[in-house]
Amino acid sequence: MSFQDIVVLINMELHLINNSQQKRYEFHIQDQIAYAEYILAGERIVLTHTEIPVALEGQGIGSALVKAALEDIQQKNLILVPLCPFVAGYIKKHPEWKELVLKGINVG
Repeated sequence: MSFQDIVVLINMELHLINNSQQKRYEFHIQDQIAYAEYILAGERIVLTHTEIPVALEGQGIGSALVKAALEDIQQKNLILVPLCPFVAGYIKKHPEWKELVLKGINVG
């Protein structure tokens, strides 16, 4: 990835897509997809796995994706079960999101 590509990514607005058919939140970036998979069960949502393409790693895409997904979860008044270690780590670093987590689950 060139310096110009990185500048484009920094200046680009990322739009969260809730791909309910594939059960995942997505960011479409150039020709790649970063995503966080989920299972929806009633009023609970389980975030199970986050995948960021190698070319996009280390640029904050994963954190931006998780934050956008958490905002959507909050807006929908869902209860979060963060099985994905990346999501749990994000919540540990940003404890303001702990209010979404199912009571009894410790993310640190």
